[in-house]
Amino acid sequence: MAAYDTDTSPARFLTFEGGEGVGKSTQVKRLAARLGDLGVSVVRSREPGGTPKAEAVRSFILQGKPESWGVGAEAVLFAAARLDHVNELIAPALASGKWVLCDRFADSTRVYQGLTGGVEEGLIDALEALALNGHVPDLTIILDMDPENAFERVRRRAMEDGMPALADRFEKEDLDFHRRLRAGFLAIAAKNPDRCVVLSADMDEDALAEEIWRVVRERFPELETEDQPA
Repeated sequence: MAAYDTDTSPARFLTFEGGEGVGKSTQVKRLAARLGDLGVSVVRSREPGGTPKAEAVRSFILQGKPESWGVGAEAVLFAAARLDHVNELIAPALASGKWVLCDRFADSTRVYQGLTGGVEEGLIDALEALALNGHVPDLTIILDMDPENAFERVRRRAMEDGMPALADRFEKEDLDFHRRLRAGFLAIAAKNPDRCVVLSADMDEDALAEEIWRVVRERFPELETEDQPA
């Protein structure tokens, strides 16, 4: 079979979702490297963030500054950051034939501010339509883990890095909050089976990377090359 053809193969948009401490950032990085080995041009990004304006919004939100404004205002801020992210980074990258891998995207707003925070679904729908402007992910990988296990992973990682496990705007919430987040992501996956794949994040990093690679290759057969195992 011929090698991956960057000229004729379509650009793809993949997002990674899930609760805190499930390893999204690590797996985005590993998948990007593996795709790069095949000659795929990849852009890695994250939300909130990805562009200078969106990163400024990220800093503002995660410091807890808009908490007094209410969760609805928070959802609007995320949408504003996402609109800039899509217009300035995601859409141009896809238009140029690059694959985009994003650590969190619109599903996180739907779960954090909508299903968990209580923002009306109609407002979430409207903000999502405005910000995405038709740029729906081709594949969303939801990494699933019991929140207690995820918290232990975060604490262990902080100790290994020699740093205190500082809580950001969301990590400081209690376990019940994170259990509701988990249920929210699983509900989105059940509602969107054509787009979403749920994988257990309890396996070790290497095993999870292999499972993600299996899912991506099955979803995008243009990645099959002569040197890939059957």
